[in-house]
Amino acid sequence: MSSKGKSMTFLEHLEELRWHLIRTFSAIIIISIAAFIFREIVFDKIILAPKNSDFFTNKLLCLLGQKVDIPKLCINKEPFQLISIKMAGQFTMHITTSIFAGLIIGFPYFFWEFWRFIKPALYENEAKHSRGAVLFSSLLFMMGVLFGYFVIAPLSIHFLGSYNVSDQVINQINLRSYIGTVTSVTLAAGLTFELPILIYFLSKAGLVTPEFLRRYRRHSIVVILILAATITPPDVFSLILVTFPLLILYEAGIIISKKIVSRISKEEIKA
Repeated sequence: MSSKGKSMTFLEHLEELRWHLIRTFSAIIIISIAAFIFREIVFDKIILAPKNSDFFTNKLLCLLGQKVDIPKLCINKEPFQLISIKMAGQFTMHITTSIFAGLIIGFPYFFWEFWRFIKPALYENEAKHSRGAVLFSSLLFMMGVLFGYFVIAPLSIHFLGSYNVSDQVINQINLRSYIGTVTSVTLAAGLTFELPILIYFLSKAGLVTPEFLRRYRRHSIVVILILAATITPPDVFSLILVTFPLLILYEAGIIISKKIVSRISKEEIKA
């Protein structure tokens, strides 16, 4: 069905999808070009900032370490130099980073276009109950990105950048490796925070129930710990910081699933 309530053929659906994709990629390209132009802000103020001692998280942890007398909480006190070992290395990373910026910033618009495409296929009551899906999904994603950037990234940089197997080995971090670490943990955190949205759609499809989620809560904790260990440096402090919000999101997913199943049951009774 189209947005005007008229039936559409398969080819018309493909044409509609094509324009949604064109608008999405156009938005990502525009954001990427803007990120490419304002490279000083993107690199100096954002991407390279977590490795400096005056970064917000680093200063906050250092202040906490002074109050509780734990000096090790002062992380990234000695910012390391990054190197580029290829002739076109910096230019290539400039382009790649700009594209990543376009993907991360443009995600809410991508989800909005996706929602506009599937909305005509929903029943009126389904569209009504799912009205805030775009906003909720975008907020969760941006919360995850901020969490990854301000929490996971500086901890990962400190652990991996200062770790050494011997005093005879000096860390000379490649620019590509550094940016890959920052962007991957940030994007991974953003996608991970979409867990309630995933549970929402699985519950709508009847593949997940609140009873199922409660029954396998212990199993989910193990999965969450593995996931947290994958996107964080291998230390207990970072693991706990990432695991805690994921457990909260899982519990929120149980509540969401309960509401969805209850709503479906009421609709079946009325029918």
